[in-house]
Amino acid sequence: MTASVYYSIVRLAFGLLLLSVLWSLACGSVLSRKYEYEEEIFLALDGSASVYVNAAVPALVALRGAKLPVDPGARLDRQVIREYYETPVSHVRSVTSSRRDGRRYVHLRIDAPDITRLSEAAPFAWSTYRFQQRDAEFEYTQDVLAAAGQDVGNVGWGGAERIAFRLHLPSKVGFHNAPSRTIERGNIIVWEQALTDRLKGVPVSIQVRMETESILFRTLLLFAAMMAAVALTFAAAIWFVRSRKA
Repeated sequence: MTASVYYSIVRLAFGLLLLSVLWSLACGSVLSRKYEYEEEIFLALDGSASVYVNAAVPALVALRGAKLPVDPGARLDRQVIREYYETPVSHVRSVTSSRRDGRRYVHLRIDAPDITRLSEAAPFAWSTYRFQQRDAEFEYTQDVLAAAGQDVGNVGWGGAERIAFRLHLPSKVGFHNAPSRTIERGNIIVWEQALTDRLKGVPVSIQVRMETESILFRTLLLFAAMMAAVALTFAAAIWFVRSRKA
């Protein structure tokens, strides 16, 4: 095989590999599940959390009783949304909006200094949050109960819409009760429910047990150990070379 043929084959293989990666990413983007309502919690071991809410405006009205116009053509006042979520136990960092399937969506980033008090904020009052240490583990539980049940009329829902509660956890998980029984990369666990069931107030029970040492701390400790090993090896090599010269 000549060098030119060899490199042509290599370039073709690389091109096919690149196309397959791009295709998988595109399919993942296209096929990724879209929710009418989603709460995403980034939990810290000190009990604080960053909470992201991504929701269709009609879902916010129907599920949480928010005073917002469900007409997609109506003006959406972000300040009203901010004031609804801004409470003594929840601090709004950002509010944005988008459109999809003929509906308006809002996207919020919220800081919660103490996740166990988040239920004191009206938008999250349908849940009870508990976070405590039991022996050598932290235990997080969240029970999502009745929705507001406010009628929003015909907003384009077909009955197959889903909602989700997503947890990003800071340490190794020893137990969780998500129906999927899976932990996604980055220590992410998702509890899904049909929007129709959430409107009826069918409970969602979230239970997780995790280690008390953060993954980040363990990673940094491992990195420091590796750096120390490299430094010792380098020092030993220098000592060996100098001793040979002597």
